Amino acid sequence: MAAEAQGSELVKVVVLLAAGVIAVPIFKRIGLGSVLGYLAAGLAIGPFGLGLFAESQAILHVAELGVVMFLFLIGLEMRPSHLWSLRREIFGLGSVQILACSAAMTGVGLLFGFPPVVAFIGAMGFVLTSTAIVMQILGERGDLALPRGQRIVSILLFEDLLIVPLLALVALMAPADAVADGAARSRWADIGVALAALATLLAAGIWLLNPLFRLLAAAKAREVMTAAALLVVLGAALLMQVGGLSMAMGAFLAGVLLSESTFRHQLEADVEPFRGILLGLFFLSVGMSLDLRVVAANWPLIVGGVLILMLTKAVCIYGVARALKSCHTEALDRAVLMAQGGEFAFVLFSAAVGARLLDAETGANLTAIVVLSMALTPIAILLLRRLAPKAALSLEGVDEPNGLSGSVLLVGFGRFGQVVCQSLLARGVEVSIIDTDVDMIQSAQSFGFKVYYGDGTRLDVLHASGADTAQLIAICIDDRAAATTTVQLVRHQFPQAKVLARSFDREHALELVNAGVDLQVRETFESAMRFGEAALVELGVPADEASEVVADIRRRDAERFELELVGGTRAGVPLLYGNMQQTPLIAPKPRAGAAGAEAPAAGPAS
Repeated sequence: MAAEAQGSELVKVVVLLAAGVIAVPIFKRIGLGSVLGYLAAGLAIGPFGLGLFAESQAILHVAELGVVMFLFLIGLEMRPSHLWSLRREIFGLGSVQILACSAAMTGVGLLFGFPPVVAFIGAMGFVLTSTAIVMQILGERGDLALPRGQRIVSILLFEDLLIVPLLALVALMAPADAVADGAARSRWADIGVALAALATLLAAGIWLLNPLFRLLAAAKAREVMTAAALLVVLGAALLMQVGGLSMAMGAFLAGVLLSESTFRHQLEADVEPFRGILLGLFFLSVGMSLDLRVVAANWPLIVGGVLILMLTKAVCIYGVARALKSCHTEALDRAVLMAQGGEFAFVLFSAAVGARLLDAETGANLTAIVVLSMALTPIAILLLRRLAPKAALSLEGVDEPNGLSGSVLLVGFGRFGQVVCQSLLARGVEVSIIDTDVDMIQSAQSFGFKVYYGDGTRLDVLHASGADTAQLIAICIDDRAAATTTVQLVRHQFPQAKVLARSFDREHALELVNAGVDLQVRETFESAMRFGEAALVELGVPADEASEVVADIRRRDAERFELELVGGTRAGVPLLYGNMQQTPLIAPKPRAGAAGAEAPAAGPAS
């Protein structure tokens, strides 16, 4: 019997993993995102789909640890000073948005015919946006560190804090006979326990965690460090749960307290794999919890509730964002991204049903509305991206080139171009600079550089930038295709100028030479040569001997490069790279300790 039970549990684990592995790549491939893939997979295998799982709530309780670990990782990025700088967004923007949305959606509930208490609880549950979904989408888009992403994170933090007073309010609103005699503990005692749990967490974070990790690091036991990272996350979550507070908030505070630690990156690496798996499991369990029978029995109410509540919340969020000086694009994006309900609504509705403020059917309907709104969010974001008109590029404070006449025209002012520019300016050379990155252009102005907005692949822009009279045109674009196109254009239209270009690798260098460039520099090859020379010196090789070794490798590389050029022409005909025989520059020597065995041949130099 025990063996059969173990086999059954293992089958469930395999089914969960298989559902995510199959669904997520498919949904990402068709542009719907990983979140909707998990939700759809959970619905398919859940009690209201194929019925492979009879109870989704047990999985949901375990999967909530994914949200906990996600908040811990966010906390690691939020140093106390940075968190303090967001106080206006957290408590100001967050409170204004909550008040506006809760008032409007309570009105919607009243229009649907619900009693005031039910309308208020339903509205407050829908106000609590899904931290897991929004954070996942922001992370996939790379927006978490951007100002607009930080504002959304601030609002989510305020909403996570709000669950505590909301649960207390549900307890206060409960009928007197809804509370068991044995549970009539003083509310002041509950508050005291919560404060004690919070104080304990803060004290442990300030005085205990860093010494603990220093001790474990000295032991040099990698698996113990991983166990300690999980202990911190789960221990903080458990402590907050015992105090009646949010587990996710406890993990977030633990992350903030460790954000200044020298072990921050190690902790992040240890927790990240567990976070990803458990967060995926959370989305699967949310999909399982959608009761299709409830939806079928009350579909007019549920479908109408989902659409009207999402629209109402989105309009309120957009209005608040615009009133607080956010641009139209950011306000619209925030409105669509945060228009859904969230996982904390399940906790609130469950508490309200237990307090007899909601009946079981109403609680099930509200839960279905929240789950459907979570499922619709990725689709709404996809529609916004495809249907919304492209935002016009703002060139405020940025000049376009017109009649420039520098001795050197530098195309591309990224990291490579900035370093190149230093040498030219140090000798008093007049340099005209163009780039297409508006943010970089505005940032360069604060450091005293005048960079013009211009695309080097356009002939009219090159004329306006002074390419007709430039002695040298340096192409430092961070895009290999654009760099090749620019070289071809410059070579044919401005023959008086020397053309220098940055190449990315060997194949790109061959492309540029065939396009007619006067000089190309392979950035990786050149830096690697300097690095190798320094490594030889550090190993005790005399500096002059190290220089000779590097010079010999450069000579061999140049010879092979010329041989490779024989396979094509210098008139723009593509080289037959696939027919080139690749051999190492230096023959590898046999490995020590393996008589007769040779190391595998190194690949071609970059």
